[in-house]
Amino acid sequence: MGISRKDRDPTAATASADGPAEPPAEPRAGRPPVGRWVRAGAMLVAFALMVAFAAVLARLTLEASAAAEPMTHTNLRPGDSIRDYLTQPAFVDTVRQLGGNILLGVPFGLLLPVLVPPARGLLRVGLCTAAVMTAVEVVQGTFITGRAFDIDDVILNTTGAFLGYLFLGRRLGRAVHPPRRRWWHRLFGGPDPAG
Repeated sequence: MGISRKDRDPTAATASADGPAEPPAEPRAGRPPVGRWVRAGAMLVAFALMVAFAAVLARLTLEASAAAEPMTHTNLRPGDSIRDYLTQPAFVDTVRQLGGNILLGVPFGLLLPVLVPPARGLLRVGLCTAAVMTAVEVVQGTFITGRAFDIDDVILNTTGAFLGYLFLGRRLGRAVHPPRRRWWHRLFGGPDPAG
């Protein structure tokens, strides 16, 4: 018993009794999946970068500053510190305070989608960043001399994470990890993006 052309090549045209041959199936569009070792390497690099970032973050946020102690105050009202920064006369200090806090959040948006696949997504990256930075602010306000809890720092850090995710983190996460099944695929029975 021989193997037909159809059995040998699943994309070959098939003829039906009702009409002419059907065109061959189109290959699925998109990039080929990333190999297991490439994915592991990317996650290892992201882990190393996250550890380096954590060391920098600790140095910038958790070092005591006795000289700044008279000027520190706790801020629980969103927007108060941002307004103060924007109304101060020294533009360089404003850029340093606002821009520095935004930049501190950017690595979360870049590295989390690669390092922690379940954390992919704008909302998840924002929630993870807000949780970590809130913890940092609590430690600052509770244990570190010359530091205080400031809700605006958390807002600015989370904004930085959003920007990092939107500009590059989303693409990095998609390049390294296979597409995930979205809630609407599960709810409405849509196609599996990985299959």
